[in-house]
Amino acid sequence: MEATMSYSQNIMDDEYEKFIRRMNPPRVVIDNESCKNATVIQVDSANKHGILLEVVQILTDLNFIITKAYISSDGGWFMDVFNVTNQDGNKITEEPILEYIMKSLGPDSCFASSMRRSVGVTTGMDHTSIELIGSDRPGLLSEVSAVLTNLRCNVVNAEVWTHNTRAAAIMQVTDDETGGAIADSEKLSMIKKLLCNVLRGSNKSRDAKTLLSHGVTHTDRRLHQLMFADRDYERAAGDGSDDKERPNVNVVNWQDKDYSVVTIRCKDRPKLLFDTICTLTDMQYVVFHGNVDTEGLEAYQEYCIRHIDGSPVKSDAERQRVIQCLEAAIERRVSEGLKLELCTTDRVGLLSNVTRIFRENSLTVTRAEVSTRAGKALNTFYVRDSSGYPVDTKIIESVRQTIGQTILRVKGSPEELNPVQQESPTRFLFGGLFKSRSFCNFGSVRSYS
Repeated sequence: MEATMSYSQNIMDDEYEKFIRRMNPPRVVIDNESCKNATVIQVDSANKHGILLEVVQILTDLNFIITKAYISSDGGWFMDVFNVTNQDGNKITEEPILEYIMKSLGPDSCFASSMRRSVGVTTGMDHTSIELIGSDRPGLLSEVSAVLTNLRCNVVNAEVWTHNTRAAAIMQVTDDETGGAIADSEKLSMIKKLLCNVLRGSNKSRDAKTLLSHGVTHTDRRLHQLMFADRDYERAAGDGSDDKERPNVNVVNWQDKDYSVVTIRCKDRPKLLFDTICTLTDMQYVVFHGNVDTEGLEAYQEYCIRHIDGSPVKSDAERQRVIQCLEAAIERRVSEGLKLELCTTDRVGLLSNVTRIFRENSLTVTRAEVSTRAGKALNTFYVRDSSGYPVDTKIIESVRQTIGQTILRVKGSPEELNPVQQESPTRFLFGGLFKSRSFCNFGSVRSYS
């Protein structure tokens, strides 16, 4: 009975959303004239919790760099303005991309009615998605890849993050025999069982989880959700070893307006805005006003927020939790180590072979992105020496010679390389897993008491 009532309520809510949308369709303005250095995109729409994240996600998925943003969503309407560039720092002028933006954010889009479901989740049957969460340890990626190879599964796409001794991954795999999603229920059960055993290892104090599904998940959003649910933001007492490297996050209450004001200062990087908005949304906070700016290498973000129940942050414990979760969201995607790019013909076992070579050469992978396009494997790895020293040039050259110097290329900064091999008693035998505010057209100055 309750399920029937809930289903009926969802239908009514959907119809109401469609009615509101017809009466108040989103308006999108793309301006390449008023700002000298960026394309200005303005989105006006009826307000609904989660729409801000959807808009930011669309812009981020286009690989735009968001240099400035102004957010206002008081009442039943919201207005967002974004200054964006492409990866080269130029305006967005390509007509197909501009048309895609209008289609994705304008009156014909469907983002406003998709918020009840998980943002960015669609269905498909061309692969099986594997979600992994567990304790980070040396050689874990190599072991996971070996299990999949032995079961004749080909990893076509994957994203792997590590943070605070935890590792999370989303892998899209296909059955080598069919080239599509894995349909054999016994094989699926075996994959889940073996991967759970690998993730669990000898660590019985923390949970390890493996989830299998058919379809396409928005990878970055899901990785944040996995690590947030795993409470990777919690640090052991007295853990202050990297305080200087942490983002500067502060939360204070603006009593006159009944808001909590979140300010963030940290090193700028791609997708930073998505990471912070994603975390606030998943924590059930609503951004009513926001101001985002980048100055050189530093990013500044300021948000006026309330919980979805209408209240500001109520206690010091809640304030600390918001700070910790935002710090974790920013740190998860930080790419520590030397960047290596691999490009070669895709085949079953490729990821397993490459990570085994890394492991045998005492290289720790701190983050990884795996993709397959037109039969080509395009993989990016961020690696560090497992002893904590800069990576030895001799080791990198040895690895490149083994894999193929034209296949594996170094893309990191020279500072990450150490020309002299340094010995350490703590060296792992095996490699590890992945261990102001001025706008062209507007400004924002605000004081709080």
